[in-house]
Amino acid sequence: MINELILLCLAAFAAGFIDAIVGGGGLLQTPATLLILPHYPVATLLGTTKIPSLAGTTLAAFKYSKQVKFNLKVLSACASSAFCAALLGAFLVSRIDNSVIKPIILVVLILVALYTYFNKQFGIHQEKNHSVKKQILMSAVFGLLIGFYDGLIGPGTGSFLILVFIAVLGFDFIGASAHAKIVNIATNLAAIIYFSSTGHILFQYAIPMAVFNLSGAYFGTRLALLKGNKFVRVFFLIVVFGTILRFAYDILFK
Repeated sequence: MINELILLCLAAFAAGFIDAIVGGGGLLQTPATLLILPHYPVATLLGTTKIPSLAGTTLAAFKYSKQVKFNLKVLSACASSAFCAALLGAFLVSRIDNSVIKPIILVVLILVALYTYFNKQFGIHQEKNHSVKKQILMSAVFGLLIGFYDGLIGPGTGSFLILVFIAVLGFDFIGASAHAKIVNIATNLAAIIYFSSTGHILFQYAIPMAVFNLSGAYFGTRLALLKGNKFVRVFFLIVVFGTILRFAYDILFK
C-alpha cells in the first residue's frame, strides 16, 4: 500500500499543478489511479479522485480570486447547472459505454487545438460581444453539457470549461481559468455527494492525494498569475495535445 500511495500522491501533485493553470489535471490523475489500483471498481476509483481534485481546485480558485474579478451572474448560472448535470452523470457512469463518447471528444479536442494554435489572439485579449442575458443563457447550457461530462467521465473538464469561457463567453485565459475553477468545484462536489453516498470513495488514498494535489495547485496558480495569458496559452496547447494523445490511445488500443 505504501508504494501505491507514493505513486498516487506524485500523480496528484502533478495533476494539481497542471489543473491550476489550464485544467485537465484529471487526464493524469485518473489514468494513474486506474493503473495503480486496478483491483478496485472503476466507479470507486473515479469517486476517490474527486477528493484531491476538489482540494486542488478550491485552492486554485481562492488564489485566482485575489486577482480576478468574477462575473457572478454568469458564474452562478454555469455552476448551478453544472452541479445538477454532474449528479446525473455520476449516476449514469456505470450505465453508458464510454467508448461511444470518447471518439466524439477526440474530434472536438483536435479542433480545439487547431483553433487555438492558428488563432494567436485566442485567450489573450478579453472580448465581450454578448448581452448579459445571452451570456447567462449560454453559460447555463454549457454548464449542463460539461457538468454531465464531468460526472460521467471527468478528465479534461477543466480544459473544456476554459475553452467555453474563452471562445463562447469572451474571457481571457486568466479570467477563464479562474471562473472554470469555481464551476469545477461545483461538479466535483456533486460527484462526491453521489459517490460517497454509494460507498465509492477510498478515503485512505483520497486524503493523502488531496494534500499533494493542494501543493501542486499552489505552485501552478502562482506560476500562471506570474507569467500571464501568453504563458497559459502555450500551456493550454500542450495539455490539449496531451489530451488528444490520451483519448486516441484509449480509442485505438483499448
